[in-house]
Amino acid sequence: MSEADPQSKPQLPFDRIGGREPIARMVNRFYDLMESEPDFAELRAMHARDLTPMRESLTDFLMAWMGGPRDWFEKRPGACIMSAHRALDGMNFAVATQWVLAMQQAAKETIPGDPDFVDSMVSAFASMSKGMAANAGKSDTH
Repeated sequence: MSEADPQSKPQLPFDRIGGREPIARMVNRFYDLMESEPDFAELRAMHARDLTPMRESLTDFLMAWMGGPRDWFEKRPGACIMSAHRALDGMNFAVATQWVLAMQQAAKETIPGDPDFVDSMVSAFASMSKGMAANAGKSDTH
């Protein structure tokens, strides 16, 4: 039996998913679903007409969230994605659920070879979205 290299680091989610391109595919599929599926209409209504900037922003955020390049945070020093979303008009549990379901579908369609990764990621998304909905309308004091 060989021993694990003590210098090796655990694989980051960013590396496991395959970097920027798979994340961008998932994000684009998410926004395509949001635009085309009636089940996500309430979620779609909360967003600007042009989703192009959001596609780029969410891709950058998820890259950083998964341990990749931190461009999203460097472009927005001190920004909090949770605070920004829970402050949106219409944020509630129904919209949060639509977001999770759309992300889950997008992830399953674009990352079919790693269902354990998708399940873990979607579970984390669900926790974040419930937190945003539970605190909707509240402002941060930090």
